[in-house]
Amino acid sequence: MKILTFGEIMLRLKPPGTERFLQSPCFEATFGGGEANVAVSLANFGLEVEYCTVLPQNPLAEECIRELRRYGVGTGRIVRGSGRMGIYFLEAGANQLPSKVLYDRENSAIANAKPGDIDWDVAFAGVTWFHITGITPAISRSAMELSLQSVREAKNHGITVSCDLNYRKNLWKYGISAPEVMGEIAKYADIVVANEEDCQKSLGIQVEVDVTGGTLDLDKYWALSKAVLERFPNIKVIAITLRESISADSNGWHACLYDGQEFYSSRYYEIRDIVDRVGSGDSFAAGLIYGLEKLKTKQEALDFAVAASCLKHSILGDFNRVSVKDVENLQKGDTSGRVQR
Repeated sequence: MKILTFGEIMLRLKPPGTERFLQSPCFEATFGGGEANVAVSLANFGLEVEYCTVLPQNPLAEECIRELRRYGVGTGRIVRGSGRMGIYFLEAGANQLPSKVLYDRENSAIANAKPGDIDWDVAFAGVTWFHITGITPAISRSAMELSLQSVREAKNHGITVSCDLNYRKNLWKYGISAPEVMGEIAKYADIVVANEEDCQKSLGIQVEVDVTGGTLDLDKYWALSKAVLERFPNIKVIAITLRESISADSNGWHACLYDGQEFYSSRYYEIRDIVDRVGSGDSFAAGLIYGLEKLKTKQEALDFAVAASCLKHSILGDFNRVSVKDVENLQKGDTSGRVQR
């Protein structure tokens, strides 16, 4: 099995700790982006994974490539183009103060990329699984066209396609709505990952759910899952993450999965003292891909994905730096946090 993920990787700039922007005159600089985050997680799980994007030819892009290679992610399918590297600024929330993300990605190399800039025959050579998200087509009209081309070519190559819908309201600015685009991309997907807002805002499928505390109604998530598969019969599996946002530091976390026949629900995790929740959805997607390929049942795949993404909330940065063994230990009930010697 060889996996290819495709999207934009950015420079991530974050104030120290839970400081607000420029409370101190410094930023912590790392790299991150949904599809790159998935690639890193999969490499940490021992799978063969390549990452495809468009980057400028400059020292910052070189450092980004080195960072991906450090985790074992293949970078031979990265294309160079005009433009710059996108940036996002993250202000970590705490207690009742929410986290805040500011994007600075106009005229980035991938925002400028268009169909024809990536040779998909080369990019898909030897690939059996392709992962994309709803972020890349939201960046620009040309990136949208390139994203549509990618999923069409993936299916022409007989490749399994997974898509994390990942609705980002601050990115859809070029005059075409998210449902118009994502509804087309979803026609080529075999596996879809989402939360309730993604289904509503990216696909225009409405089932009212409340995520602001208390007990989530699983029947409504079942109805939402069925509505998605009825609209898109090509989708074989949809997995929906369920986050109870009690505060910036305290979340309830679990997920459900529907394959058109059975509805599965995962274990519930109560996550307190969150270190960094950015990338937790990506770590869920990676865990699900791993589980569907390597584990025996869909229930096992779902439980692995939820445990992997639970652990991400304890790790600073976009990347989920955990192994299969780390995930399995949590699943076995090792939640004490005791020092391991």
